[in-house]
Amino acid sequence: MNTQHLVTMANSIGSFFDSEALPGDEAAQIASHITRFWDPRMRSALIAHGAAGGEGLSVHALAAVKLLVPPGPRPL
Repeated sequence: MNTQHLVTMANSIGSFFDSEALPGDEAAQIASHITRFWDPRMRSALIAHGAAGGEGLSVHALAAVKLLVPPGPRPL
């Protein structure tokens, strides 16, 4: 998994919600989008990157990463 690519995508989503979300709601909207549309492996890698400091993530994207819940096990 290319972490830099995930950071770029998260920042792009963040840029969109910076202009579309209500002020103060950006991180929640970014986290919601990532939860709904990203593969669990991508979310896990981004969460790990955020836990390691989140280098390269915008302020709102990093705040969103902190709201993400690690994906649970896949159902059989």
